[in-house]
Amino acid sequence: MKRIAIIMLSVALLCGACHSRQNEAILKKSSSGKTCEVLLAADKSTYSGDTKELIDSIFREIQPGLPQAEPRFDLVNIPVSSLHNTQMFQMHRNIVLCDVNPENPDKVYISHDKWATPQTMVDIAAKSDASLRDLLRRYEKRIKQEIYRDEHQRIINAFYNIRNVELMQRVEKKFGFKMTFSEDFVWGDEDADFAWIHKETKDFSLGIMIHTMPYQSENQFEVSKIDNRLDTLMRRHMTAPAEGSYMGTERRVGIVHSRYDYAGSKYCIETRGLWRTFGDFMGGPFVSYSVLSPDGTQIVEVTGYVYCPRFDKRDYLMQVEGICNSIEWPAVN
Repeated sequence: MKRIAIIMLSVALLCGACHSRQNEAILKKSSSGKTCEVLLAADKSTYSGDTKELIDSIFREIQPGLPQAEPRFDLVNIPVSSLHNTQMFQMHRNIVLCDVNPENPDKVYISHDKWATPQTMVDIAAKSDASLRDLLRRYEKRIKQEIYRDEHQRIINAFYNIRNVELMQRVEKKFGFKMTFSEDFVWGDEDADFAWIHKETKDFSLGIMIHTMPYQSENQFEVSKIDNRLDTLMRRHMTAPAEGSYMGTERRVGIVHSRYDYAGSKYCIETRGLWRTFGDFMGGPFVSYSVLSPDGTQIVEVTGYVYCPRFDKRDYLMQVEGICNSIEWPAVN
């Protein structure tokens, strides 16, 4: 089967692809698999030794910013022939195919919605195991980025099907952009440039903080300033049950910052870490995106947090990540 290389796309092509994927989705079945699960199609002779160690270090690395060790992805290994011959495997949400053959061109092909939707398909066509390892190292960041993008989109799609229309309209009226929330989220605290929206169950809590400010200079994206703003907002708006207690970032462990490719924005910093309550015994993971608006006039900071003391937290954190990545910007003239 002819492969289609997708390594770099222009904005125009990306927009066209989005419309194409929406149309194709009508004809294709929904993808299967668990959140953050990757189906690795690689034969035993390939998935062994140094190659297995590298693959595991990429996909099973510990997710930063979680209180307990959880892998970034859950990896399921099958032979290459099983992927080609079994429709059930072809329906998986995230597929990484490691095809080693001396006649291969040593290239990485990334496509979406090949057999199901939404689906990320990574086809690594390598001449040898050594070439495969080189390609994995070279495109590691891009591969994980594409898988995360579709994971976020699945959450956005699922929440949109059970959307809280009134809440979404309230966000748009207040901030001028759209975000997707499911029907079980409610409006919490707010002030002129801030809103807290959350979901409470007997087992866990999910929350989203939205904060905007005028863009003045690049200094506003300094990580120390981002961390201090988070602490100020949490202390001001996120009080805890115990009298005098409040929410804040946990500085005793590392807070991780990285450049992030946020859709529609020219610049974004992602912040991951732990939050805790000062004066109480609560805590959990958070993720925050400091995003320059497309028109360059304001910084939008969307922060998602999880409180879930009894269960693993990675998949709940992915839910708030999806919401944080659901911003639809107004058209820029």
